[in-house]
Amino acid sequence: MIPPRRTRTIRIRSLELGGHAPIRLQSMAATRTQDVEATLRQVQLIQAAGADLVRIAVDSKADVEALARIRARTDALLSVDLQENYRLAELVAPHVDKLRYNPGHLHHHEKDKSTRDKVAWLVDVCARHGLALRIGVNAGSLAPEYEQRHGDDHVGALVHSAADHCEIVDALGFHDYVVSIKDSDPKLVVDANIRFAQLRPDVPLHLGVTEAGLPPDGIIKTRIAFEQLLSRGLGDTLRVSLTLPFEDKGREITVARELLDDIENGRFRSVPPNFFDGLNIIACPSCSRVENEKFIELAQDVKALTTYAAAHKLTIAVMGCRVNGPGETDDADLGLWCGPNLVNLKRGSEELGAYSYDEILGRLKDELDRLIARRAAASSPV
Repeated sequence: MIPPRRTRTIRIRSLELGGHAPIRLQSMAATRTQDVEATLRQVQLIQAAGADLVRIAVDSKADVEALARIRARTDALLSVDLQENYRLAELVAPHVDKLRYNPGHLHHHEKDKSTRDKVAWLVDVCARHGLALRIGVNAGSLAPEYEQRHGDDHVGALVHSAADHCEIVDALGFHDYVVSIKDSDPKLVVDANIRFAQLRPDVPLHLGVTEAGLPPDGIIKTRIAFEQLLSRGLGDTLRVSLTLPFEDKGREITVARELLDDIENGRFRSVPPNFFDGLNIIACPSCSRVENEKFIELAQDVKALTTYAAAHKLTIAVMGCRVNGPGETDDADLGLWCGPNLVNLKRGSEELGAYSYDEILGRLKDELDRLIARRAAASSPV
């Protein structure tokens, strides 16, 4: 049920990806990178579950030092997620096999340099060290110029951000790269990847639904995207992003394999009626940037607390760090992004304050009740 893919084949060291190669599975360590023993255990769990690639986040020079120690003790293919610290690429390159950068974060740094110059520097690092590259576009962190240029066409903005960066990399003569376009909404993920593939059918695609959340909802959201895309021959590597206890991180690979096997064998599952019409809770899958492990427990508590509001068409976002949290809660009706000691509460893009982990659930319920009451009043006949 998966048509032949038309993308070119690239290499991540000895691993072929795209084109005729098998669809590759990957996941990301959810521990703090500087906790070397815990991160190594995550890598081992993910690798034991059958991952082809394991991603690790690096945000500081201390993380780079830890990464070097991790590299010395594992033979796993490692990808590094640079996010807002793209200048660390030179330091991490000797210890990894693939770099991921986010086009939406480059404008924050070295504003005297053009985006093209920054990408050229990253490509040069990859070329000198024999690394593959991922251009990772995220709907929650789009560069302002694309938002301005495309207005209400958010999908178009994402697609053209990815396509423009492909053109830069192509012009530099670099071949071994993939593209991902992700969001927490599987419908947007499907639309964006289809539109991108129409523009660049040659470029291998990394598929995933960000902040899919807790099982089983997170698995359903991911299945929706994977079924719609893989059945069109789109998708060369997969990541399932679930909010899980750290010891269970290998389950992301198990679920990815189950979904892939179902689709390959025509076992499609119908989407439940009105799946997106009620309460939607999105939560990030956690990574080394999470500064308090209470985040996962908090996400579970939010889900339990809000069951009484299940029939209301609202979105609550629970994010684990300051890198993605502020921007990726903007589109939610209510958003929580977690710091080491406090949880920041938002109503849309409006900041409502920061509260302790003990206080936040009560404060969230107050805001949720107010929001439901306001909507009920607005819909009542005069």
